Amino acid sequence: MPEPSNAAGAAGTAASAPRSLAEALRARDDVALTALLHARPDLLNPVPGDVTQLATRAGTRASVVRALDRLDRFALQTAEALAVAPDPCPYPVLEALLTGDTGSACAEDNGARAALPRALGTLRDQALVWGDHERLRLVRTARELLAPAAGRPSPTGLGPTVAEATAGMSPTRVQEIVAAAGLPATHDPVSAVTALTGLFTDPERMSALLDEAPAEAHQVLGRLVWGPPYGEVTPNPTPPVRWLRDRGLLLPSSARTVVLPREVALYLRGGLAHRVTEPVAPAVSAHREHRPQLVDANAAGQALAALSTVEELVKSWEHAGPAVLRAGGLSVRDLKRAASTLDTTETSAAFWIELAYAAGLLASDGEADERYAPTPAFDDWCELPPAERWSTLARAWLPATRTSALVGEQDGKGRTLAALGPDLDRSAAAEVRRRVLDLLAELPEGGSADPDTLFARLAWERPVRGTSDLRARLAHWTLTEAEVLGVTGRGAMAAFGRALLEHRDPAPLLAPLLPEPVDHVLLQADLTAVAPGPLRRGIGDVLATLADVESKGGATVYRFTPGSVRRALDSGHTAVDLHAFLAEHSRTPVPQPLAYLIDDVARRHGHLRVGAASSYVRCDDDAMLGEILADKRSAGLGLRRLAPTVLAAQADPTVLLEGLRAMGYAPAAESRTGDVLVARADAHRTPARSAPTPVPDGPPVPDATLLGAAVRAIRAGDLAATAVRKEPAPAAGIPGAPGELPRTSAAETLATVQAAALTGSAVWIGYVNAEGAASQRVIAPVRVEGGFVTGYDHTADEVRTYALHRITGVAELAEDQV
Repeated sequence: MPEPSNAAGAAGTAASAPRSLAEALRARDDVALTALLHARPDLLNPVPGDVTQLATRAGTRASVVRALDRLDRFALQTAEALAVAPDPCPYPVLEALLTGDTGSACAEDNGARAALPRALGTLRDQALVWGDHERLRLVRTARELLAPAAGRPSPTGLGPTVAEATAGMSPTRVQEIVAAAGLPATHDPVSAVTALTGLFTDPERMSALLDEAPAEAHQVLGRLVWGPPYGEVTPNPTPPVRWLRDRGLLLPSSARTVVLPREVALYLRGGLAHRVTEPVAPAVSAHREHRPQLVDANAAGQALAALSTVEELVKSWEHAGPAVLRAGGLSVRDLKRAASTLDTTETSAAFWIELAYAAGLLASDGEADERYAPTPAFDDWCELPPAERWSTLARAWLPATRTSALVGEQDGKGRTLAALGPDLDRSAAAEVRRRVLDLLAELPEGGSADPDTLFARLAWERPVRGTSDLRARLAHWTLTEAEVLGVTGRGAMAAFGRALLEHRDPAPLLAPLLPEPVDHVLLQADLTAVAPGPLRRGIGDVLATLADVESKGGATVYRFTPGSVRRALDSGHTAVDLHAFLAEHSRTPVPQPLAYLIDDVARRHGHLRVGAASSYVRCDDDAMLGEILADKRSAGLGLRRLAPTVLAAQADPTVLLEGLRAMGYAPAAESRTGDVLVARADAHRTPARSAPTPVPDGPPVPDATLLGAAVRAIRAGDLAATAVRKEPAPAAGIPGAPGELPRTSAAETLATVQAAALTGSAVWIGYVNAEGAASQRVIAPVRVEGGFVTGYDHTADEVRTYALHRITGVAELAEDQV
């Protein structure tokens, strides 16, 4: 049988076994103590004053629950087995619970025997188990969480022991069970329960007893053996159930419920605590193999599409971004509008919106009429090379905890979760995302993972306790998001995706895979233009104003319409400018229909002039004004003729412009002086905004500096707490409780520290700082003056000064102490 070996196991193999968790922790070296604090960083907030405080904190419910939640499946199964084992538990007993009794039909050798030392070492390293090889103990809080309780079986499916199940039973009934089981009568219930337990744990006698059971009784036991161990019975149970109940093989847990005792279940299971033990992590297998070059090319195409999508989204919010809901977030209507703009689903639109928000490219403007708009960082981002722009998005996505896939679902209070809303953070998202990508990166280059084996591995590494399936859903969403963002291609990690995981700059690997921006389009006779690649920024901006995007992909197709041409004219371009732009940047001649379209819209553009009265319409052609007045569609504008060439309107100029354009006209706005107003609205930007901070999954992992300082502080505090003091004289002060510092008067305190300063010896003091926090210190005074004592503090490992009036008591150390 292999011996358990681990970094913290020195206490378990010491000659004298520790009597408490604090003693076990005190016996650890600094390396093992550092490993504990690194694995359980919640123990550092605040830094424990000594080892006793560390042990107490390590046994609190919140800390133990967090530690259990971070165990892998076999380590958790080991803890669950200890919870149903005797306390303390010898190592061979624990091994039998996980591998089965030798010679039993249920015994198995699936690697559990070889993996047990590692699992036990993990539990010891995390201070969930302590004790030597013969007396293993699970910390009390963990036992309470994992052991069976009334109405709550343990995760093993085992019920209470015979002693626990008969705790409230009358002595007469216990004696009746003992007699029915063929055991001699005893003089007290305790010895009767002991005799019954001995019967159920003796394989030979249990085999003989069950040989007498009816066949139906074996069926009843078979339904309860692997849990849950509780079953309902009627006031008049069937003969098989009565036979089992009379002999204690089923014990009553309530008036209508019986339970299978733990000892009986373990015998029927062949000594196994779990039906299936999983000592080895499932391997993640490759689903398909692709050429790495094909993977990188596919991922680069997705990355380019991601850049285009984010830029289009943020630019669509430049002039009239969506309003911020009162409770925060984006309305359903605005989310649908964004999805329509991007020509995608609402779920996908929510992802791109949250990604842009995580990268700090958009935020709320903070105005009275609060709206979402691009941030100044968006302009800087647009000026970066494409590969660096993608790096910015990917680096924002990887640690993000905001979970866009939850948009549209309801929270615990029945409220719908909104994109950019306040309740989308899930602290486990970043950890699950990183682990999924790490597992993909472990496959050979070009290999895509089999999703089933990937999810099985994640479930083994962090088994879900309870009913929550959030981690599994996060893993599914990670695979989808990584593919659309371009971190993976065809399900396999791209080379620049691996660089992202390794904290290297992915831009140099991505840049050669992206097409160079082009400076030309191909005009076609059907009023469309084809851009054979990403356009240079200035050209793309003008073309996006002059035409509407009809389709995207490797090549983008633009369509020219009267509305799009009018949009370009409204932004200040003239027909001459547009003809020149198309002639300069088209590799094909400008089609005649397109030239006619531009000239026709330009000829009509500005023929009608709209100004502010509330508003008015001016036109040299009074027949056209008469035509407008006669059109029923103009009724809502409140038009009336002021002069042959002027109409007054009740609507404001913006509404009037939109109404006339809807009627098929091409009006232009004019200023008070009669000049045409160029409708080039300044792009709205928010004040400088920082990107949202991810919500950590528990306390942050401490760095080496903090861990080293914490260990030194704990050791020093332990030294102060355990230092041996001289027994005070009867009149020296008021004696305290054993092990506590006796309180001394101010005069006695002053005299003791002055004497220590003269002799160069160390003393043990109790001190209360300005915040009221009490501590124990071991100091070597060197100067006492002005109401203060200055000396070397062995606890803090530095020279400090203490106010004498804050010292609550003082004692000399024993001769062999520091």
